[in-house]
Amino acid sequence: MLTKFETKSNRVKGLSFHSKRPWILASLHSGVIQLWDYRMGTLIDRFDEHDGPVRGVHFHKSQPLFVSGGIEFSGVTSETSVYNLLSYDLAVDSMGIDLIVEEHTLPSYEDSKACKIRDDYKIKVWNYKLHRCLVTILVHLDYIRTVQFHHEYPWIVSASDDQTIRVWNWQSRTCISVLTGHNHYVMCASFHPKEDLVVSASLDQTVRVWDIGALRKKTVSPADDILRLSQMNSDFFGGVDAVVKYVLEGHDRGVNWASFHPTLPLIVSGADDRQVKIWRMNDTKAWEVDTLRGHMNNVSCVLFHARQDIIVSNSEDKSIRVWDATKRTGLQTFRREHDRFWILSAHPEMSLLAAGHDSGMIVFKLERERPAFCVSADSLFYVKDRFLRVYEYSTQKDTQLIPIRRPGSNSLNQGPRTVSFSPTENAVLVCSDIDGGSYEIYVIPKDSYGRGDTVQEAKRGIGGSAVFVARNRFAVLEKSTNQVLVKNLKNEIVKKSILPIATDAIFYAGTGNLLCRAEDRVVIFDLQQRIVLGDLLTSFVRYIVWSQDMESVALLSKHSIIIADKKLVHRCTLHETIRVKSGAWDDNGVFIYTTLTHIKYCLPNGDNGIIKTLEVPVYITKIYGNTIFCLDRDGKNRPIIIDSTEYVFKLSLLRKRYDQVMSMIRNSELCGQAMIAYLQQKGFPQVALYFVKDERTRFNLALESGNIEKALESAKKIDEKDHWYRLGVEALRQGNVGIVEYAYQRTKNFERLSFHYLITGNVDKLSKMMKIAEVKNDVMGQFHDALYLGDVQERVKILENAGHLPLAYITASVHGLHDIANRLAVELGDNVPSLPEGKRASLLMPPSPVLCAGDWPLLMVGKGIFEGGLDNTGRSAEEDYEEAADADWGEALDIGEVENMQNGDISMVLGEEDVHVETEEGGWDLEDLDLPPDADTPKTAPNARSSVFIAPNPGMPVRQIWVQKSSLAAEHAAAGNYDTAMRLLNRQLGIKNFSPLRPLFMDLHMGSHTYLRASPLAPVISVAVERGWSESASPNVRGPPALVFNFSQLEEKLSSGYKSTTSGKFSEALRHFVVILQTIPFIVVETRREVDEVKELIIIVKEYVLGLQMELKRKELTDNPVRQQELAAYFTHCKLQLPHRRLALLNAMSICFKAQNLSTAAHFARELLETNPTAETQAKKARQVLQAAERNMRDVTPLNYDFRNPFVICGSTYTPIYRGQRDVTCPYCSTHFVPSQQGELCMVCDLAEVGADASGLLCSPLQIR
Repeated sequence: MLTKFETKSNRVKGLSFHSKRPWILASLHSGVIQLWDYRMGTLIDRFDEHDGPVRGVHFHKSQPLFVSGGIEFSGVTSETSVYNLLSYDLAVDSMGIDLIVEEHTLPSYEDSKACKIRDDYKIKVWNYKLHRCLVTILVHLDYIRTVQFHHEYPWIVSASDDQTIRVWNWQSRTCISVLTGHNHYVMCASFHPKEDLVVSASLDQTVRVWDIGALRKKTVSPADDILRLSQMNSDFFGGVDAVVKYVLEGHDRGVNWASFHPTLPLIVSGADDRQVKIWRMNDTKAWEVDTLRGHMNNVSCVLFHARQDIIVSNSEDKSIRVWDATKRTGLQTFRREHDRFWILSAHPEMSLLAAGHDSGMIVFKLERERPAFCVSADSLFYVKDRFLRVYEYSTQKDTQLIPIRRPGSNSLNQGPRTVSFSPTENAVLVCSDIDGGSYEIYVIPKDSYGRGDTVQEAKRGIGGSAVFVARNRFAVLEKSTNQVLVKNLKNEIVKKSILPIATDAIFYAGTGNLLCRAEDRVVIFDLQQRIVLGDLLTSFVRYIVWSQDMESVALLSKHSIIIADKKLVHRCTLHETIRVKSGAWDDNGVFIYTTLTHIKYCLPNGDNGIIKTLEVPVYITKIYGNTIFCLDRDGKNRPIIIDSTEYVFKLSLLRKRYDQVMSMIRNSELCGQAMIAYLQQKGFPQVALYFVKDERTRFNLALESGNIEKALESAKKIDEKDHWYRLGVEALRQGNVGIVEYAYQRTKNFERLSFHYLITGNVDKLSKMMKIAEVKNDVMGQFHDALYLGDVQERVKILENAGHLPLAYITASVHGLHDIANRLAVELGDNVPSLPEGKRASLLMPPSPVLCAGDWPLLMVGKGIFEGGLDNTGRSAEEDYEEAADADWGEALDIGEVENMQNGDISMVLGEEDVHVETEEGGWDLEDLDLPPDADTPKTAPNARSSVFIAPNPGMPVRQIWVQKSSLAAEHAAAGNYDTAMRLLNRQLGIKNFSPLRPLFMDLHMGSHTYLRASPLAPVISVAVERGWSESASPNVRGPPALVFNFSQLEEKLSSGYKSTTSGKFSEALRHFVVILQTIPFIVVETRREVDEVKELIIIVKEYVLGLQMELKRKELTDNPVRQQELAAYFTHCKLQLPHRRLALLNAMSICFKAQNLSTAAHFARELLETNPTAETQAKKARQVLQAAERNMRDVTPLNYDFRNPFVICGSTYTPIYRGQRDVTCPYCSTHFVPSQQGELCMVCDLAEVGADASGLLCSPLQIR
């Protein structure tokens, strides 16, 4: 069973597939009907107003309808309710309804116990597009078991516990036939797919076949049906339009299901006697053919498969069984642990089945439908109908080659899964799942092409998968031992190789290479060298597709595609919501793939899109230009023509082939919002501009690309205030004064327009704006314009007219307009405002603009390929030549003078230039000019304009010179190029944690520059400070940057660290030493001796940092005396200065002695005495410990410490790594670590990655030379 979709819900009682769309209806025991999309795995709709279980639903074949029947409580649900009910299993006494419980004699079926309620048993027809009920029909007197649409007529057949089957015309809403004869519950009834027959199954232990041919004559219009209402009532419990044709008796208990074969005169039934019976019928009789036994409980449902000769049944024994319809034997059984099965449904056109159980439903297929194939050069080899066939792409000729053997077992999914072909040996490997995985080798004779009747004995073998890896060698996966066997064409083992990962499948990856698939990764394995060439973490990979040049590979999973190169270096990943089926590479390096519903493309950068929608799934085999060759599920080759313009256009943009892009824009009809959005996203709005017809979109794109001219064209056509405003904002940003003014004029934005005239110094137009404001009676606008103009009299006049006499008086008085002020004082009388004394007034005048008119000066930038090329789209060559003829190409040539020349040859005239022959016309009149002999005429460049100052080109910035000349990280940081400095530190020292170095980066950059202030309004000038600068140096030669860190500073820090260590201030000392470690990467020295000293300093500081970290850790462990002794012992093995080593030995000796580890304490005492301590107290204490230990030379507690075996200390776990044990080191400080710390951050320097590859410290220019 290949599960395609599964749901979790209440018990599923009814199922129905849609014939065209990937939908399935599921009716639940809880009264809910669910509409699912089984491809997407999503719930589309839900109908949840039922009061009880819904057992049967059915889609109409061609219209957007489905039918359901059920019970509605008459006191609760009205005729106009929106959702459909089928039937009700359990009585609900909480509704206040009188219940009469009947115990039936056949309780085996799950629904045989029912509660009789005063209910209406109705069928409802629904339009799922409108989400409403169209028809409600009162149909039965008891529970409705199944409902089904007729495939041709507007009929519905329903089966009920009232022991009848009824046929209804849902358009006229009338019952057209009642089929009576069963004497117990009718469990199901269904139409024959082609003939006028109905089959029904009942708990009376019979299956009945009904002839409804006479119903065709009763198919009349709804108006006639109303006239026949009385006849319908008389036939309510019987009629002659449907008669029993056969009664099939053979089951020992009630029959739960019966169904027709889609094409053959066969019926299959399942019953409570746990048996499945097959019946055959002809025109006169029907008889039992065979009985299938195997179920352990009641058979709930059984049906014929639509496309294969098999029968599928399910049962309350929690199993689905598959039977061979011809051999009448069991093929396969699928079981669930806790769920009983109740219903089965088959897709009318596809090989899909669905089964409902206690906790949901499952949609599944019984076998893979993907044909096994492989492509070799111009040929496709594939398996169809037990034959190996070849399809030639060039001629589109399909040829049957040889038959291949049928599987020996009766199980499903035993067909060929993969095919591999060796063109030189003409050999084919066919792999299948027979016997848990096996392969067969066929050598195709040259003369068998076109015959296909040559039967040959194949060489066989067992293996998970097999594939050719060389001309006459193939590899076979042996899963049990996780090794690959290389065999020759005689099926003899040539070589064995253990695979590097637990492999469940192998694929071809080039000659001599295999791509091995595990659950979560794939690797490329070289069979010759037995090494891994590439490794990539992936989800479970199903198929591998290599490009023709073997440089790229696509890894196809269920819902994703990973593109990688030949070394499995990841390029991009695509995720799909629908299953990915197949794929192939086209000639441009684009990966074309199919899902269940679409053909799609994937560009090398991961961009993807849809090429074509598919009606049925196909499997791509080869791509030639615009033709995709596919195999469908029936094994037929189908060439599909596609339009590749979209993805070729995007690929050209990606690869910057702009000439091809321009050609496609001119000659193709690329359009659509998706293409425009793509171009905008990729930073080509100027290209998108030429695809758009809608003016609003063109306007937006033009603004985005800064194309003011195009935006102005669109704004004129749109002519809306908002667009003019946005155009004005963009034009103002670009300094295009004319368009700003035009935009403000179109929007009548007088305030902005006045201010615009102010800043551009256009006084005349500002005066006009004041007059306009006066006409419009805009007092504030008029006053602002007068203020901008500095027109005091106009301001006084405006204030006076507005009634603000005090303000007018003050304005006139302040500005010296005494006549006006006196007149206003008379008008004001006693209300004359007083002016402040001792204040001196000054005239408020707006400053003169720097640039009085015209657009802002812009840089001359050459048009890009799109602006230059696309603006001329559609222009002919003749138009270009006409423009060239009008251009200034020198003086015009008088054609009349040339017409009389011999053969029209102008060279004859030009050749006489040196011959001084006087003619009547006077010749060329080239007279000498009387110029002063000392006149010095300056030489000017052609087309030069002497009135324009041309600024000199700026030279290369000093910081850029520093970066180009140096490979020292400190100098890159000083230049401000932090990214290159970090890359250098990572490459040289393996540093990956740059957080502690951030302040050092800033100090280096700030310290290598000084800053000058030229004038108050000018920006600060940054001046680079060079190391070792002198006045005698050449100004054209730039030295390296001055650095704020030097080696002498580190020596001072080292002395401070020593002092703190001696005084026991371990935290302070640790800070000093860590600062030294973090500063050393930025030290630059000049001599070889200094380079060695820097490297030696790293080792010294590293030992102190490690030792002090262990000592601080020891002091924290107050409750672990054993670990305290170990850390104290390890501290003595750090390479410290002699005074500090004596202190470490004294400390370790004391700790071990107190813990009664006398043997270890005696060792430290001897070590201490060997150092000849200068302090007598240290020597005396060591001798005393030694004497005490000699009396009882033993350790009370064992320690992880062996001083006889040389070791180094792990910088993370603080454990010894003894000589011969594997370890990894920090590439910067060379601290040792256990292998599990590979890739972690070094705990000592806090900078580098443990085990990283690094070239080593660079701290001097001498190392680079």
